[in-house]
Amino acid sequence: MNTDKILAESIAKDYAPKDNSKIVALKKLDNRAKLPATIFTYSCGIVSALVFGTGMSLAMQVIGNGISGMVLGIIIGIIGLIGCGVNYPIYKRLLEKGKEKYAYEIVELAREIAEQ
Repeated sequence: MNTDKILAESIAKDYAPKDNSKIVALKKLDNRAKLPATIFTYSCGIVSALVFGTGMSLAMQVIGNGISGMVLGIIIGIIGLIGCGVNYPIYKRLLEKGKEKYAYEIVELAREIAEQ
């Protein structure tokens, strides 16, 4: 086997224009179904983790001081922890809704591709 030839063909395939636009359309539909859930999940996760970290810092008196700061920190930390905890179930629900919305189009396009 000529490994140089195989390597050259695989690299050229990456740069060649895609002649099968149905596959590209199928990938775009799949991304369109999943993107809102992914964006929400990352955003909610980041914000919840920051809120949780702020609460921990207040509770351990890294920032702030006194009993009131500790109590406030515990409350803020619990809010952040709840946000982290509900993130995944909300993601699953949003993903299901996105898949339901585009299911018919994706299945039809996939059948067309499979029949070719």
